[in-house]
Amino acid sequence: MPDSAEQLQRLYLAGFELQTFERFPKCIGVIRDNCVALLVPGVDGLQILGTPGWRMGEVMGVLTEREGRQVFQAKSEVVEATPERLAILQKFRQDLAELMSGA
Repeated sequence: MPDSAEQLQRLYLAGFELQTFERFPKCIGVIRDNCVALLVPGVDGLQILGTPGWRMGEVMGVLTEREGRQVFQAKSEVVEATPERLAILQKFRQDLAELMSGA
């Protein structure tokens, strides 16, 4: 079973910023290159809560489709999901999954 402290150390050493959020007191946020994911304690160490998204100020924009194009959206705020941002998010997700599993 992965140890939460070891998982956090691996993430930190790999360049992820660790942050807490008042709105999510039981979660730890991990941020890199403007991407953010929320982690929660689980039976197998820390688990990713939901889907990683794009940091938009103090909130996380989720990847969605609007008017036929991909965007990151947090309530009424919208940021274009450019190919560059999508590539950054994909790399973030991949690195996060590998580090969380201890691979």
